[in-house]
Amino acid sequence: MKLDVIKLDAGKAGSVDLDEAIFGLEPRKDILHRVVRYQLAKRQQGTHKVKTRSEVSYSTKKIYRQKGTGGARHGARSAPIFRGGGVYKGPTPRSHAHDLTKKFRKLGLRHALSAKMTAGELVILDNADMATAKTGDLAKAVKNLGWKRALIVDGSEVNANFALAARNIDGVNVLPSQGANVYDILKSDTLVLTKAGVEALEARLK
Repeated sequence: MKLDVIKLDAGKAGSVDLDEAIFGLEPRKDILHRVVRYQLAKRQQGTHKVKTRSEVSYSTKKIYRQKGTGGARHGARSAPIFRGGGVYKGPTPRSHAHDLTKKFRKLGLRHALSAKMTAGELVILDNADMATAKTGDLAKAVKNLGWKRALIVDGSEVNANFALAARNIDGVNVLPSQGANVYDILKSDTLVLTKAGVEALEARLK
């Protein structure tokens, strides 16, 4: 399938052939959902922690005598039944990550790219190079092109001036092709791929 290529000044720069096996699939929500869950679970910190009865700061002195009070038998104020006592079976630091095969993750990326293509939210840019790192110039170009929340994916390396210029523009995110992922692609309103980015992604997903 063919798609027009544009420049940053909105001028035309020919067209590019896109691989049907990567950009022409029927997007499946179940596959995208599983990959997004995998990504978000992996980035979750899992540093939540509560104190057990052995960790709370309380005296270990027996509260009252064992017999004759008419009440239950208690040994210490740190028991979970008391206010300020330890927590029973509370959360402890752990990893929330779960496994997902590399093959499935690649499939998810193909479906994410196809979803953007199907929705008409895919733009091919000739290149993402700038002579000077001027945020104002890039912000003007982005506004003229009508990009709100845009993810720009370049080749193996991002142009240093372009990355610096884009860093302070709200809603614009720039990644090298290796950093392209399902969550960021779906979260964006417009996916912008440079010609180098298209080549790199096609080589990565074949």
